[in-house]
Amino acid sequence: MSPSSSDTVVLVGAGNMGGAMLSGWLKSGVPGSSVVVVDPGPSPAMMKIIGDAGATHASTVPAGLKADVIFLAVKPQVMETVLPPVKSAVGSKTVVVSVAAGKTLAFLEKHLGEAAMVRAMPNTPAMIGRGVTGAFANPRVSARQRDRVHSLLRVSGPVEWVSAESDIDAVTALSGSGPAYVFYLVECMAEAGRKLGLPADLAMRLARETVAGAGELLHQSPDDASKLRQNVTSPGGTTAAALSVLMAEEGMQPLFDEALAAARARAEELAG
Repeated sequence: MSPSSSDTVVLVGAGNMGGAMLSGWLKSGVPGSSVVVVDPGPSPAMMKIIGDAGATHASTVPAGLKADVIFLAVKPQVMETVLPPVKSAVGSKTVVVSVAAGKTLAFLEKHLGEAAMVRAMPNTPAMIGRGVTGAFANPRVSARQRDRVHSLLRVSGPVEWVSAESDIDAVTALSGSGPAYVFYLVECMAEAGRKLGLPADLAMRLARETVAGAGELLHQSPDDASKLRQNVTSPGGTTAAALSVLMAEEGMQPLFDEALAAARARAEELAG
């Protein structure tokens, strides 16, 4: 379900993530006239997008405004400063959506009062429409509000709803931080190739394109990851030799178990 032209969508923060969401909304048919962007200093490129779409820009929340949807797309460390002026836009029919890592719904309620709220965790590929978002809705969110939020988050990629707010910390560890793990995998593969004698720049190009291509194959294929891995692996071949190391008892799985546990623990610390 897409928001109707009567819905007022307030985007607080038009940086990389907020700007990407705004661009996606406009491309998906959300009328610019229904969008209010609250940001004291958008980039010139973002100001052009706002102007071309006929959206409203404001440095602070306009007086008297009651929003249908409020998206909080600011950095966690500035939330304390940003939230108090936003409270005036929260009405009885408002749903508040936060994409700030580590900020709990209890934290938001402390500043905004009791309201329908969604805590969402997108990842950086959302900026090119290829992200994935985990989301949790509190009990005050109606079915219609959840559908509306889903449609707005969906412009950046698939949306997965979780049943407990604590699961968002695990989502953060897996997909929120996950792109960095993949980028580091590229670095490791390239470095290993360099140590085998390839020029460093060639090794990096090969590693980069291999991971990007494998990701696209995974995206397009109906097969799961294990099936695709098996398709590449001939018995007794080169891939099997490498996987015997990576899949050993002390190989990649325990490393990822430890890494994601550390990320989740840090997310819990940040949440207080």
